[in-house]
Amino acid sequence: MKKKASPFDKFYKKKSNAAIKEQFRQEKKKEKKERAEYFDKKRAEIRIQKADPVQKQSQPVISRTQSTELMPLNKYISHAGVSGRREAAEIVKKGIVKVNGKVVIEPGHKISPKDEVVVNGKKIFLSKNLVYILLNKPKDFITTTDDPQGRKTVLDLIRRATDERVYPVGRLDRNTSGLLLLTNDGELSQKLTHPSNEIKKIYAVTLDKPLEKKDFDNILKGVVLEDGPASVDKLAYADPKDKTQLGVEIHSGRNRIVRRIFEHLGYDVKNLDRVMFAGLTKKNIERGKWRFLNEKEVRELKYFGKGK
Repeated sequence: MKKKASPFDKFYKKKSNAAIKEQFRQEKKKEKKERAEYFDKKRAEIRIQKADPVQKQSQPVISRTQSTELMPLNKYISHAGVSGRREAAEIVKKGIVKVNGKVVIEPGHKISPKDEVVVNGKKIFLSKNLVYILLNKPKDFITTTDDPQGRKTVLDLIRRATDERVYPVGRLDRNTSGLLLLTNDGELSQKLTHPSNEIKKIYAVTLDKPLEKKDFDNILKGVVLEDGPASVDKLAYADPKDKTQLGVEIHSGRNRIVRRIFEHLGYDVKNLDRVMFAGLTKKNIERGKWRFLNEKEVRELKYFGKGK
């Protein structure tokens, strides 16, 4: 009987070294070709602009059509790339947002793209071009757009990626590495962070000691933390011979939830790495590096979970 596939099969080493190396070479070759084609296209656009300065630069494939419809103020702020929509609502409530010179504290206040919106003294505009960046975050970088203490942020890693103002979708704490999506698409950000959509994430976990069978079972049943019950969707040993290495699939977006589950049972999480987020993986992205999502990936994200 054929063995049933597991969502954590990728944690096991099944291929020979030669096969893995060959696969890696082919993937790098493909990535190099795609990168060359991308820059060839950009160079062609620059040549066209120089030849005819009046001609407008062709827009990226992924773009937002300027709408003439009214929209809530917090949605406008989100689409301008200032923050996610929920954070934008809090910004409005603080009284630091002006519409046409008047302070507005109601997030649902309807405005049009023609209105002048100023946040904390700075005029903002709707982002015309939507940008989607997938980052393989290293440790010691914080997931904020700026830090008063001057610590390194994830934006330092993608500074040369775009002139658009992007922000992280969700968070990874300072000591957690792995996948992080950054975008100026407030609508998508709202979808991927809203609890009702139950967006799946997979983490590779390294503990300070082997996970005992009784604790393995308790995690699957669910444990009660200080802020309520917490459970995982799937749990598996990444290496049957090393029970300090685990794969965890979870949809909760609560703060430090994976670490807190293990700490509640007396384990110290030595390493935590997010290896999958909303169907996206770290394939061909080295630690500290990033890449743009392609059209297909963006489309799949927008429809992610529709058939749930």
